[in-house]
Amino acid sequence: MPKVRSEKTSRVHHVKAAQGINFNTSVGQHILKNPLIINSMIEKSALRATDTVLEIGPGTGNMTMKILEKVKKVNACELDPRMAAELQKRVQSSNMLSKMNLIVGDVLKLNQLPFFDVCVANLPYQISSPIVAKLLLHRPFFRSATLMFQKEFAERLVAKPGDKMYCRLSVNTQLLARVDMLLKVGKNNFKPPPKVESMVVRLEPINPPPAVEYAEWDGLTRIAFNRKNKTLGAAFSSTSVLNLLEKNYRTRCSLKNMAIPPNFCMKMKILELLKSGEYDAKRARTMDQDDFLNLLHLLNVNDIHVV
Repeated sequence: MPKVRSEKTSRVHHVKAAQGINFNTSVGQHILKNPLIINSMIEKSALRATDTVLEIGPGTGNMTMKILEKVKKVNACELDPRMAAELQKRVQSSNMLSKMNLIVGDVLKLNQLPFFDVCVANLPYQISSPIVAKLLLHRPFFRSATLMFQKEFAERLVAKPGDKMYCRLSVNTQLLARVDMLLKVGKNNFKPPPKVESMVVRLEPINPPPAVEYAEWDGLTRIAFNRKNKTLGAAFSSTSVLNLLEKNYRTRCSLKNMAIPPNFCMKMKILELLKSGEYDAKRARTMDQDDFLNLLHLLNVNDIHVV
């Protein structure tokens, strides 16, 4: 009698949830399943009964349901309509439907985030960097954000000058917020498990923020950290940077009716300025926030602008 071949199950990159939903890991769908971790994140968020909470990527609502019990309102932003429908059904079966505002779509494409006091989220890791930027530039100021990140990303957020992980993300984030590591989270606390370890981080916006135009600051750190081991003298000597600085310089001189010498050389001007402030031999990886603020001031008072 011939052998009956057992049907092989194809290996796919998603896992079937109890509700019959296929989790799509390509868009960061890793549902936090451990109630102890969920409770810890909520506890560390210090929620108040009068709070409005923003939750990004609520999934099937494991954390949403517990947040709803503690606050006035939850604005939940979910990209996947299937997850949103499951969350809607779950909340409808409770007595808390009136407390939830469900936004279905890409949170990064929202012109303005809904009002919130606190953000609590197990974020899709692919959007970590743009979400941090969007949150920190959001107005009015919120009290805090308790967020789940990939461990390596979290380490970059809190890194200090001279650390291996110190980068543009570190200095840009720490300009606008106090950053604290709260909790390490193993991959088995998620369904399906991600390939990396995770960490919960709290961001508390600095209010009022430093008196600096953020676009200028961001442009400066982009140049400095393009090759963070290069000296600033080398970083500012690249053709693309010099062309940008000269274009901006000529525009501002024109607006101020300032004459530009016929033999003007942007490279010579920028290197002289860097040397006058003893920045020419410095490297971005060793510079702290004050170093960048002082450098930006030096450039701007001499009509050098990066945007």
